[in-house]
Amino acid sequence: MSNSQKEIEAKINQALETVRPFLQADGGDVELVGFDKDLVVRLKLLGACAGCDISHMTMKAGIEESIRKVLPELKEVIAVN
Repeated sequence: MSNSQKEIEAKINQALETVRPFLQADGGDVELVGFDKDLVVRLKLLGACAGCDISHMTMKAGIEESIRKVLPELKEVIAVN
């Protein structure tokens, strides 16, 4: 992994740490699966978040916006199983 990839991963993880307490308060969590050169980030929702009816809103409005704050060039966040 190059230094720039490590920097991107660190920024993503920094953003995830800001939303993690809210997810954990509801019995869930999030895990970084990976990202590609086009900055499409793949995340896995865990625990209660995995089966929640509004997980798509959590992903887009909460998690994606948090990552975009530290990584404005982000293209998209997608959930994987």
